[in-house]
Amino acid sequence: MEENTVITKQIAKNLTVLRKRAKLTQAEVAEKINYSDKSVSKWESAGGVPDIFILIQLAKLYGVTVNEIVGEKSPVPPKEGKTGLHVLIMLLSAGIVWLVAVCVFALLQVLPVKGAWWLAFIYALPINAIVFVVFACIWKYKMLHFVSVSTLIWTGLLSLYLSIALIPKTLVALESLWPIFLIGVPLQVLAILWAFFRYSVFKRRKAANAQKEREKIVEE
Repeated sequence: MEENTVITKQIAKNLTVLRKRAKLTQAEVAEKINYSDKSVSKWESAGGVPDIFILIQLAKLYGVTVNEIVGEKSPVPPKEGKTGLHVLIMLLSAGIVWLVAVCVFALLQVLPVKGAWWLAFIYALPINAIVFVVFACIWKYKMLHFVSVSTLIWTGLLSLYLSIALIPKTLVALESLWPIFLIGVPLQVLAILWAFFRYSVFKRRKAANAQKEREKIVEE
């Protein structure tokens, strides 16, 4: 009996910590899991323990596992500023790309050879997109990955179009170059399908992990 009381108090403590960390009120938590705020208050005051299905809902709401809710140790707070650090790194990387583009443009302007040196800024667009794609893959930012890939497709085609169009004495008529952008249509469709595929795989893995946790707790 005493052991059950200790476990109940630990669960109550963990639920309180997780709710405050999520900056939610008891009423807001109750609304999100379709329960009464009195029940949430009872769980956090060690007056009772939510059933397994409610624990799964709470774990999903707080972005933790069920084991973290029922465990003896209080949930470890997430590392703050992680997203902000990632944004800062990406902005610095983008700044370096544009700095190089400006330096190249300024250097070529000094040369006696005339040319459309402003293309340096156009080429910086797909290069910048590539940088963002790499970071999105490393940090697993799905939306950023999709947007960056889409940007890479169209800015890459724009760079190709302008490069060919501005070649001196080009043998290709300018008005016949527009079909280049048609290449972007199937590429964009593939990018969309790949994004949906990754999302479906992510949902399946998440559901499978939740099922494993449910089975584990039932066995215990």
